[in-house]
Amino acid sequence: MNRIIQLLARPMALAVTGLVLLLGPTGCALSSRVGVTNDFDHAVNFRAYKTWAWYPQQPRDAEGGPAKGYESFLDKRMRASVAAELAAKGLTEVSANPDIYVAYSARVEDKQQVSPGYGGMSPYGYGGYYGRGYSPVTQYKAGTVVIDIVDAHRKELAWRGTGQAQVNQNTIDEAETHRIVNGILSTYPPQDHNAQR
Repeated sequence: MNRIIQLLARPMALAVTGLVLLLGPTGCALSSRVGVTNDFDHAVNFRAYKTWAWYPQQPRDAEGGPAKGYESFLDKRMRASVAAELAAKGLTEVSANPDIYVAYSARVEDKQQVSPGYGGMSPYGYGGYYGRGYSPVTQYKAGTVVIDIVDAHRKELAWRGTGQAQVNQNTIDEAETHRIVNGILSTYPPQDHNAQR
């Protein structure tokens, strides 16, 4: 009985490993990650910021909401996600005289990912082309969100975070919005020794 289990387990493990390798680059790898970057003014004491408000001249979102006089679904999702994340960091939303203003921009774009090692030749360095039907390019949609934190008293940009992730459609749905905003604001306040004084 033990030999039979061993004989069956090996092909099953190989099949599962092959499936993971096949789907990995195009499926899981893109959809679960949020690529996050940020930049900030190293002279700012971010710990001194306690209150925030939305930037008064918030530009229109990707769906045109604020510019048309109403909130789009994306605008509502962004505002709810940002407010929840900032509250979790101990910042209080106020209607007047905030320490910082927060603004965002969001868009969805068509992107391509090229498989590594593709150029018509074998990835091992010798001649021979990939088989017919093989496409080295994967098409996907990327949602990009930029969040700006502006010092309300100095009227200067203090921090900018950018996040990008694969999305499933031409808009960023509620779960994706939360995932991207959480990824971006997980890097705020910056962990810079000068910024914490």
